Amino acid sequence: MKALQDDYRTAPISEQDRVMLDYVSQLTHDATRISKQDHERLRAAGFDDQGILQITLIASWFNYINRAADALGVGRD
Repeated sequence: MKALQDDYRTAPISEQDRVMLDYVSQLTHDATRISKQDHERLRAAGFDDQGILQITLIASWFNYINRAADALGVGRD
């Protein structure tokens, strides 16, 4: 867990998980740069269209809800 928190790119995880986290990281930082090549990389790692959709929706939802919570001060004293 600590290795994932420090840097998922060097953590002892599967290549499939690393590809997924690369995609989620890009989606989080600048979703406008996601391309067909990113989706092809996910497919090559073993994800089908449904899996890609689920990854995209879950990551997007977490990004949304965290921003909403931050804007409303949820969890701050």
